[in-house]
Parts: sequence; C-alpha cells; structure tokens
Amino acid sequence: MNDFATTATRWAIRIMLMLVGLVFFVCLLAVASAFALLWAVRALWAKLTGQPVSPWGVRMGPMSPFAGWQTVYRSGAEWMAQSSGAADAASGRAEREARTRRGILPGAGDVTDVQPREVHES
Repeated sequence: MNDFATTATRWAIRIMLMLVGLVFFVCLLAVASAFALLWAVRALWAKLTGQPVSPWGVRMGPMSPFAGWQTVYRSGAEWMAQSSGAADAASGRAEREARTRRGILPGAGDVTDVQPREVHES
C-alpha cells in the first residue's frame, strides 16, 4: 500500500507540473498572438492611410547605457563652466588641466573643513 501511495503521488506531481507548463506555454502563445495581431492591424492601418509601415524597435531613450555617461559628462562640464566663469575660461583651462594632471580635483580649493597636507608621489 505504501508503494502505491508513493507511485500515485509521483504521478500526481508530474501531471500537475505538466499542466502548469502547458498553462504557461498557452499564456505565452496568447501574448505573442496578441502582439502579432496588434502589429498586423497597425500595418494594415498604415497601408490604408498611405503612411509607411515602421517596425517596432528598442529606442535608445533615457534607459540607454550611454545616457548615464552623457549625464555625468554634461553635469561635470556644466559644473566646471559655472565654477570657472566666462571671463577666465581661457586662462582657467590651462590651470585646470595642470591640476588634473597633478591629481587635484576641481573645486578642492573651496573645501574648508579639512587640513591640507603634502602629496607624496612615489
């Protein structure tokens, strides 16, 4: 009797997992069919109105991997432009480049809550 219960339980679990997989597959098939139907209606409407049919694609918007770098680069450039001013832009550029080469960050001279110390290069 114990062997029968074990075998019945295993088959019941297998059947349940098979049904869950079948339901998942049918749901995915329904979603894909809905997208295909929506695209076909969209293409038909574009043909009827004389507009070109444009494919759907991933747009490089605010979630593009390059947007983060562009944002950081832009904000750094704007910050440097605001801190240096327009009058001393030409003379300040050479000084900023020299400070960057020495490892001094822009705006480090404005910090007042720390004690400056010598930089030892090794």
